[in-house]
Amino acid sequence: MIVVDSSVWIAKLRGQPSAAVSKLDAVKNLGLIVLGDLVLLELLQGARDDFDATRIERSLRSFEVVRMVDLHIARRAATNFRTLRAKGLRLRATVDLVIGTFCLEYGHFLLHQDRGFDVMEEHLGLRVL
Repeated sequence: MIVVDSSVWIAKLRGQPSAAVSKLDAVKNLGLIVLGDLVLLELLQGARDDFDATRIERSLRSFEVVRMVDLHIARRAATNFRTLRAKGLRLRATVDLVIGTFCLEYGHFLLHQDRGFDVMEEHLGLRVL
């Protein structure tokens, strides 16, 4: 399965071409994408108003929405944070830590265009598309 980060969805919704958006276009109809609830939260937070939020949510309705954080993921994310910190590395956002950990724990690929995930790829084995 593939988790698509908000960085890619935002570029797609804005019509901004990128390599990640092209990859999204190539796989979006294959039934492989899951939409994380935290990713949906980030997208809806960025909406200009309720009308825009409704439009965004409607455009994503065909994807299964999955819960990304529970007790297991919270513990694993904290462990991943400490592992990275011990190497002198940090992630910019806790949400990114949770999204990356979710992908690691469930064997999902992450499609993103956010350099913040690079440390998880390099040091924790996060699989990216």
